[in-house]
This record gives sequence, structure tokens and C-alpha cells, in this order.
Amino acid sequence: MHRRIIAPGALAAASLLLAIPASAATYSPGAPGIGDPYYPDYGNGGYDVSHYDLRLKYQPATDELEGTATLLARTTQDLSRFNLDFLLDVAEVRVNGAKASFTSSGEHELEITPKTPLAKGTDVTVVVRYSGVPSSKQAYGFTSWHRTPDGGVAANEPEAAWWWFPSNDHPLDKATYDVSVLVPDGSQAISNGTLQSTSSRLGWTRYNWRSNKPQATYLATLAVGKFDVTTGTTESGIPVVNAYSKDLGDNYGAARASIERTGEIADWLTEYFGPYPFNALGGYVPNTTTGYALETQTRPYYSPRQFANGTNTSVVVHELAHQWYGDLVSVSQWKDIWVNEGFARYAQWLWSEHEGEGTAQELADYTYASHPADDPFWTVRPGDPGPENQFDIAVYDRGALALQALRNEIGDEAFFTILKGWPKKYAYGNASVADFRKYAEAVSGQQLGALFDTWLFQASKPAAPAAAGASIARTSAAPQHPKSWKKIAETNTVHEHEHEDGHGHGH
Repeated sequence: MHRRIIAPGALAAASLLLAIPASAATYSPGAPGIGDPYYPDYGNGGYDVSHYDLRLKYQPATDELEGTATLLARTTQDLSRFNLDFLLDVAEVRVNGAKASFTSSGEHELEITPKTPLAKGTDVTVVVRYSGVPSSKQAYGFTSWHRTPDGGVAANEPEAAWWWFPSNDHPLDKATYDVSVLVPDGSQAISNGTLQSTSSRLGWTRYNWRSNKPQATYLATLAVGKFDVTTGTTESGIPVVNAYSKDLGDNYGAARASIERTGEIADWLTEYFGPYPFNALGGYVPNTTTGYALETQTRPYYSPRQFANGTNTSVVVHELAHQWYGDLVSVSQWKDIWVNEGFARYAQWLWSEHEGEGTAQELADYTYASHPADDPFWTVRPGDPGPENQFDIAVYDRGALALQALRNEIGDEAFFTILKGWPKKYAYGNASVADFRKYAEAVSGQQLGALFDTWLFQASKPAAPAAAGASIARTSAAPQHPKSWKKIAETNTVHEHEHEDGHGHGH
């Protein structure tokens, strides 16, 4: 009897000893990148974030940011450790309540080792306490944090999050957000989504913003400064919050005259793209020196320079079109950028038509004619432009040309069915250029491989007949540009910072 008690115990002990190394061996570190060919270290492997809760305090005078980020995630493998993308100084990390060890590596990796390894399919809560001066931080030789005379702004593509919150920084991992920001009285904090509440105490005001639909990390934004804020409601009932820096100077009137039309333009876009996909709208213009605008979800960022020559509704059309093409449906990989930019540019062509300043066909003809065959414009392949050309003008203009060619090939009925059906099919998810081609073929009932290849993947000027039929084939020595051309061209700098900041070095 005595021996019978010992034997199972001894066996259990032996099997326990065997079990520890065997099971521990299955736990491995999450990859430092999510697997994007353009940006191998962006995003991370091993987990998926569902929600970010960011509780921040920002001092505009010194650019000091303090934060506590709470991430709700789920493991996608047996994890021994995992990374977040982040640049500021970390004081403490807790994983499921227990203190975790952490270190920084690479250009923007925060490596976290939880006290106990995490089994696949586990819900995980990660709390990161941090602080720092965002404007003092660089990665790959650039910064995505804009210091302004009265504060700071986080807005850039493909990366902006590293400067203000730890994240899984790739469009494949979308999440909902609560962003709560404490700023000195007299300053405002602008972010995405709806303003849930504000409260003031002892010289500080807290702004609580909420994004209740999945949002990619680069589409999350933060702006602190002194703003004039306007509020309204679109005809369809969506609340609109716009913010204009008080020191825009001569650009103030034009900025406001453009962005105050956000609700009208969004309602107009629903005719082409289907119902507006979020519960908030707006735009903001801080006093930055950049030349670009960015489709930050529900509330695009505009630089004052967009309005230097007067009103520019075309740039508002571009950024709002992205709410469907880019935000509701996001790229699977950054090489799929055409599915964002070609469509946002085409929306500008449709707006030109709406405003009586040139039809989409006229704009296509002009674009085609204004770039001779030996123009480097035709060497950029919008369907896979490479990281150095990700925001090249060809991705926009040649990208929109591809859509006009598609429209002429399959006819208006199928074309506009696709424009409206695509955002619905991949709503709140991700999709690729290949997915779009498949979808266009399914809707039109036509094989479109050759057309997509010609317009998106060949590094040469397509022959005129393959272009938009007879009208594009006109060979006028000096084509007349449509009236809207200048306004649309003013948005060409929409992502020019990508070059300024040296993104073309293959990181």
C-alpha cells in the first residue's frame, strides 16, 4: 500500500520534470516585425491588440508628455516575450498585473518579457507607464512629431504612434481607442472620434475622446494647442468637430472656408462610396510647417500650407474619401497603397465634375498627355511602388488613371457598383490590390488581369488605345488643363514629407 502511494507520486514528479522543458520550449519571442516587405520592423508578431486606453498629460510649454497606456490584446502564439513599437522613456511595464522586465532595441522596439510566458489564445492586459519629450526623439533620422508654437501634433504616415504611445504599429492590427488628455487650461486636446467629456481642475483640463470603430495606429492622432473649435451636424446626423489654430494668420479664412464644408462633402461622398462608416467627422489645422494633409480617422489633419492660395475643397475631398478607402478598408501591406491613394485622387476628379471644373475623363486625358513616354512618372508602378516611391505623385495620378481605364473598360454601372461595394465588403478590415482586382472581376464578370497589369504594374507609359479609349488617344501638343487641375495639384504635396524625412532608405 505504501509503495503504491509512492509510485504514482514519483511518476508524477518525473513527468513534471519532463513537462517543464518540453512546454517551455514551445514558447518563443514574438517577431520584431509584422511581416511587411516595405518596413520589416513595423508592427510586431505574436499578438493582436483590440483596444488602446491612453491616459496622457501634456505640457505645451516644454513638450513634456507623460502617459499610461493600457493595451488589451490576445496572443496568437505561445509567447515568451513580445515587442511594442515605441520611442519614449518607459518607467514600468505590467503584463496581466505583474511587473514585466523590458528593454529597448533597434530603432523603435520596446522588448517586454512577462513574468510568466503567455499561452496562445490568452487575453492579455499590458500597462506601460512612460514619459518624455517627443520632439527630442528620432528613428531612422526623422521625427513624426510636429512641435508647434503652442503645443505639439502627432500625424504622419506610415508611422506616427511611436512618439506618443506604445503600439503594434501596422494597419493589419486595428483597435478601438480611448484617448484621455490633460492639458493646461486655455489649451485644447484634439483626437479622433467623439469627445465624451471634458473636466477642469486646478488649472488643468481633461479631454476624453473615443474611437469606437477599429482604427489603424497611423490613423490615431493627437494635437494640443490653442484652437478655435466649431461644432455642427451633417445633414445625415453625424456630429462634426473642427479645430483651427488661433495663429494661422492669413491662411485662417481659407482653411475655415474649406474645412467647414466637411459635412457637405462627406454627405456627397456617400453617393459614391456608401454610408459614412464612423460616428464622428471633422478636421483640424494646427500651426505646423509641413506641406501635407493626412486622413487621420474621422478628423483629418491639414497643414496651413494647403490653404496658402485660398480655399481648397479638393484636399478635403481627398482626405474624406480616405475615410472609406484607407480607414474603413485599410491596406494589408504598405505596397497596397494604391487602394488608398488612387481612389482618394479619383474622388477629387469626381468632385471636379460635380463642381463643373472638368470631368474625370478630361482629367484623365490631361494626366496622360502631360507625361511624355520618357517621363520617370511612368516608371513608378502604383500596384507595388516600393517604399521609396510609396507616396510618389504617380501612385495618385497614374493610380486614378487606372480607375478611369477600368471605368471605360467595364462601364459606369459596374464601376460605380464596385466603388460602393468594395468598402462594404472589407469594412473595418484590410485588403490588397489583388483583392480589389478579384472583386472588380467578380462584379464586372470580366477578366481584368491585362488592364491591371498595364496600368498598375508596367514601368512604362501604356499605349493610348489601352488607355481610356479614343479620347485619351488625342495627341494635342499642349493639352489644355481642366479648371480644377491647379487645385488638385495643390494636394500633390499631401505626403511630400515621406521624401523630406528620408523614408527612401529602405527601413
